[in-house]
Amino acid sequence: MGRMQMELHTGIELAVELIRQENLPALLCTATSQLERAFGLRRCWALELDLSGRTLHCSALGEAGEFDCDDFTHPFAHLLQTGQARHLSRAASYRLDHPGFQALIDASDRPASLWLEPLKGEDSRVLGVLVLAADESDWDGITGQPLYSGLRTLLVHQWVSQLQSRDQVWQRRMLKRSLDHLHDAEVLRQHCDQLATTLVGPSRAMTDLRAQIVRAAGSQLSVLVQGETGCGKDLVARGIHDFSERSRGPLVVVNCAAIPDSLLESELFGHVKGAFSGADKAKDGLLAQADGGTLFLDEIGDMPLALQSKLLRVLETRRFRPLGAQQELQSDFRLVAATHQPLQETMKEGRFRRDLFYRLSQFPLRVLPLRERSDDLEALCRHFIARYKEREGHGPMGISSHALLALSGYTFPGNVRELRNMIEFACLQTPQGGDIQPDMLRLDESAPVPAETLTGVGAMLQGLPDPSGIRDLRAAAQAFEAAVIRERLKQYHGNRAQAAESLGLPKRTLAHKCLKYQVSESL
Repeated sequence: MGRMQMELHTGIELAVELIRQENLPALLCTATSQLERAFGLRRCWALELDLSGRTLHCSALGEAGEFDCDDFTHPFAHLLQTGQARHLSRAASYRLDHPGFQALIDASDRPASLWLEPLKGEDSRVLGVLVLAADESDWDGITGQPLYSGLRTLLVHQWVSQLQSRDQVWQRRMLKRSLDHLHDAEVLRQHCDQLATTLVGPSRAMTDLRAQIVRAAGSQLSVLVQGETGCGKDLVARGIHDFSERSRGPLVVVNCAAIPDSLLESELFGHVKGAFSGADKAKDGLLAQADGGTLFLDEIGDMPLALQSKLLRVLETRRFRPLGAQQELQSDFRLVAATHQPLQETMKEGRFRRDLFYRLSQFPLRVLPLRERSDDLEALCRHFIARYKEREGHGPMGISSHALLALSGYTFPGNVRELRNMIEFACLQTPQGGDIQPDMLRLDESAPVPAETLTGVGAMLQGLPDPSGIRDLRAAAQAFEAAVIRERLKQYHGNRAQAAESLGLPKRTLAHKCLKYQVSESL
């Protein structure tokens, strides 16, 4: 086989090998190793110019393979400016004291001569620089060969193709990311719109709350919902469950304030037969019932301290032991807790565990009281009127502007729950087809009466010592608290539920205080 045939055969093999490379780093590595073998070079490097046109990178050189082309003491800067190939002898190259360039010379085993050549695409864009290192300086004899020019042309062609392919991949990724973002935003909007049918209100606070609920639903973090009594914390918990991956599972609701302390542990953990007196059969606890779904612990601030430590362990391990059982059980549930109590204060008082608080509040949510979001008042009124008409089959057309104005001046100590009860009573009093008027709202009866106008306030104050003569502040505060509870029960004709709601207390807490202060409902 003649020399020309040998070169042709070699050139075809090298070309095929270049074409087979699937990414730019592999292409440059293959091209440089081919040039080294084909022309007996000591080393060959391919440096890629970044998009800014200011920095050359050579992955084969590792950390030393980055060259700043804004530094004009570097020969590569001159090369890119002129766009012309350049030969450097050993003496000339060693006089260059640029540390990066000296690192490249060291990596090339200190050759006698270097050939630096910029590589350009068809649009004259500089792709990078080719560096050839050899012991002889007959570069015309190498670069003038058809095999060299053919390999260089093919390298440039494949280099451009790889960049175009990389750009297309990047564009596809960016398009997918944009579409995913639009999809996520649309899903968020749709879910927020659905939530607006139950968590009603156009205010900024409610809009933000609905968005936070949807985000919380997309995670498995424990959620702590804080807010005053009657502001809709149960609806927040329902929303988190309904828009989560656990929506097909159960939503198990536990009101920690409504269950006596002695029974709360049994209700949560369950018990086996004979675990205690009266346990004539085994019973699954609410933790077991919540498996695969959501456990909503309402009024968790009222949970006894002893049970708080046990709950903390369950949250860490998702394992629990029913009363009287020998074996532990496992439950896969997502926890949502709610409270009207200021847990930061109860922690300082030692009534709530700090470690449990942090475990509960991985995703904290706060529901503002109705008095702080007056923009929601009209929407809530119309929502409750529509619900009343749907349930009863008849009702008023709406609510008058005078009635809305009257409501806007009220503080709603019972929050949205109080507004709902007020509107439903007004619906009952309003002729069918009419609008609710101010006199149908019973605001005078619902509003907390200022202390100086309370019937019997004189007697209440007479029951307390003169402020200047108080020697036991706690006793005086308890006496005043008892008097307020007594007057509020009198205002609501002994109805503890209404009195507790108007005072912002759980019914169980009010009952405890009535027992403590010996206050009777029969006033």
